[in-house]
Amino acid sequence: MRLDGRRLSTNVDDRRGMSTGRVAGGVGLGGLIIIGLLSLLLGGNPAEVLEQMGGLGGTEIVSQSGRTPTAEEEELAVFSKQILAGTEDVWTEIFAQNGRTYVPPKLVLYNDYVQTGSGTASAQMGPFYNSADQTVYIDLSFFSTMKQQIGADGDFAYAYVIAHEVGHHVQYLLGTLQKAHQQMQRVSEKESNQISVRLELQADFYAGVWAHHDNRKFNSLEPGDIEEGLAVASKIGDDYLQKKARGYATPETFNHGTSDQRSRWLMKGFRTGNPADGDTFTPAYSQL
Repeated sequence: MRLDGRRLSTNVDDRRGMSTGRVAGGVGLGGLIIIGLLSLLLGGNPAEVLEQMGGLGGTEIVSQSGRTPTAEEEELAVFSKQILAGTEDVWTEIFAQNGRTYVPPKLVLYNDYVQTGSGTASAQMGPFYNSADQTVYIDLSFFSTMKQQIGADGDFAYAYVIAHEVGHHVQYLLGTLQKAHQQMQRVSEKESNQISVRLELQADFYAGVWAHHDNRKFNSLEPGDIEEGLAVASKIGDDYLQKKARGYATPETFNHGTSDQRSRWLMKGFRTGNPADGDTFTPAYSQL
């Protein structure tokens, strides 16, 4: 991506070098790590897991770890701030065109564990959006993990991850996220998973919409960038992750969408650039 000279968002809380944990009561750190791994492998939403379980419970401990970020980490921090700024510019413009005001999310950078509006989260959970505090959380080491464990790499691949989480914030501002979560509480587990898939595919679509307009405004995309994003989308589909983890897939447990679905909705958003084309809730589930 072409990002030279691009502004950095100031809506970032850098908590790297701080160590957050819990003691006495609630779910232990080992249990949370297991939850996080299952969340990553099965495509779960770690923020929802935290909300349902009330975080770790017990007493919060925050201390300075004395850890010095590597040069690569610092580059990723600058990159993340530039991408967040790009989402702010794009969505502010789109919301204004539709008579709305865009209130951007905060981005928290952290190491290992972090205190959120829903409890303490582990980096094992990967990047996530928490509507309780309207914040995107990222441990930058996730990008290295993404490269090493699923072979997904490249600046646009990383940008897609951030833009997808910001897409959930767009859903929150539009009321889509709240409505979907309310519906999920009233239906069966299978139906709840299907609603989750609709949410996730729409967030993928919104990531594509951002890429369309960011490129229009800043000429930010280079040859191969979109392919990087599609490669990531294909490797974080529920079917791909489940087969990689246990050798087979169980469609009734999908809650993020298949590799094909995620790739298609990301590409549709990029191709059209029109948020109105991202209705993942009206079509029959089998037509997504």
